Amino acid sequence: MNLDFSADPEFSWYVVLLFGSGLAMLAMSFEEAQGKFAQILNTVFGVLYVGYAGYLAFVFESGSYLIFFQAFILPVLLAYQWWKSRRRTT
Repeated sequence: MNLDFSADPEFSWYVVLLFGSGLAMLAMSFEEAQGKFAQILNTVFGVLYVGYAGYLAFVFESGSYLIFFQAFILPVLLAYQWWKSRRRTT
């Protein structure tokens, strides 16, 4: 496993946050009130985030990698859309 918070905390936190964001998007994909398109977006991006985090944590050997902090804007936008759809139905 490539997660070592003492050696490279930035990389390790990036992988953890990607994994958490992916799981959150997958959890939001089960909400039917938000519509099919939003469910599909949450599912696809959730799988991609979890998959990429798994790749970085278990397969990635060494070399350079890019950290895209913009990747965390999408989960926030999808969570906002999910929250709005839940408020409309209740």
